[in-house]
Amino acid sequence: MRSLPGRVFQFWLIASCILVLVFIVAPLARTVVSPDAEQMWKTLGDPDVLRSVGLSMGASAMASVLALIMGTPLAYILARREFAGKKIVESLIDLPIMIPHPVIGIAFLTLAGRNNWFGGLLASMGIEIMGTVTGITVVLFFVGLPFYINTAKAGFESVSPRLEKVSRSLGAGPGATFFRVTLPLCRRAMLVGMIMCMARALSEFGAVVIVAYHPMIAPVLMFERFTAYGLKYSQPVAVILIVVSLLFFIALRVVSRPQRRDS
Repeated sequence: MRSLPGRVFQFWLIASCILVLVFIVAPLARTVVSPDAEQMWKTLGDPDVLRSVGLSMGASAMASVLALIMGTPLAYILARREFAGKKIVESLIDLPIMIPHPVIGIAFLTLAGRNNWFGGLLASMGIEIMGTVTGITVVLFFVGLPFYINTAKAGFESVSPRLEKVSRSLGAGPGATFFRVTLPLCRRAMLVGMIMCMARALSEFGAVVIVAYHPMIAPVLMFERFTAYGLKYSQPVAVILIVVSLLFFIALRVVSRPQRRDS
């Protein structure tokens, strides 16, 4: 027979789990069931909604590809090298997670605004940041990059350096070892990192609304409909974003699940 402290502990565990799940599920479930079928079908056929969701998906996917290309070398160096200032570099990588996201938008506006010399330089090369898809992609890349780098770094750390040393001892160069040994063993972590980067980018609002209110990504469109027309017209867009986010994290769980090894 369990003692009173043991029963209290079990009750606390179960009650806490239930309360947390209810806290997460209740508002989302209420949002999903609020719009009627007619509203949802109308929203799903709305060209503005489809365009904004497509832009969100496309820009987020491009941000994850940029994270793969530009973040992988840094993730590998952080996993394999010790150097002065490493903790500072890791803190800088995590900074976009911590700072308020409107600050990110203000920072890009300060750096690449049309009245700034750097913005003028970019404009002379035909690159526009403010109010463009390019600007949206850059902002989403900025906010999603830490998630990719940290996940890829953990993947590289899970690969034994001994395997790389064996490859080098057999005559393979650093590049060949990286692409033929290390990278294949880390592909699952890198894919998870890309999904996390894309999922984080998909949810961004505060920085994008400053850099590029138009063209509208889905969170900005939802905000505009809420402020202009109220809850009824913003809920269907919210439902779409909830479903898309859920699909992303289901994919994340499937991809990150360890592969079974046949005995």
